[in-house]
Amino acid sequence: MTFDYRRALTVLASHEVECIVVGGISAILQGAPVVTLDLDVVHRRTPENVRRLVAARRSIGARYRHDPRGLVPEEAHLLGPGHNLLQTGCGPLDALGAIDAGLAYDDLLPDSEVISIGPGLAVRILSLRRLVELKSAAGRPKDLAVLPTLRATLAEIEKARSG
Repeated sequence: MTFDYRRALTVLASHEVECIVVGGISAILQGAPVVTLDLDVVHRRTPENVRRLVAARRSIGARYRHDPRGLVPEEAHLLGPGHNLLQTGCGPLDALGAIDAGLAYDDLLPDSEVISIGPGLAVRILSLRRLVELKSAAGRPKDLAVLPTLRATLAEIEKARSG
């Protein structure tokens, strides 16, 4: 199985999908030495944006993971707050309507920033500080396991900014 999150992000950007990269890829893009096997994005759940997401989904062949019928997410699925766990030609992509305690795109927007990750490719990512807060609050074993690394990375970033 191929995992090419940059290609997936390029497709989302080319379709002008408004989304925030959260989870492991957000941490990696901020310098955290962690490993992840999927791309998690929280998308803005407006009809226009969801139409763009459906178009992006088509171009990378997204289908629901673990569904032997090969179902694909349609607009009605993506307009809700649920998690759409997809397999694409780029690898696993989780299109999340909301995370944790119902935090949607607009709730996370103040804690995000746009960064360049390559020529002509800018993506919006969740701040490492907010990611640490969310993973701490979630308390799942996989989140707790990565927290020391995320906290150490955040401390290094803050030290570099202040010094």
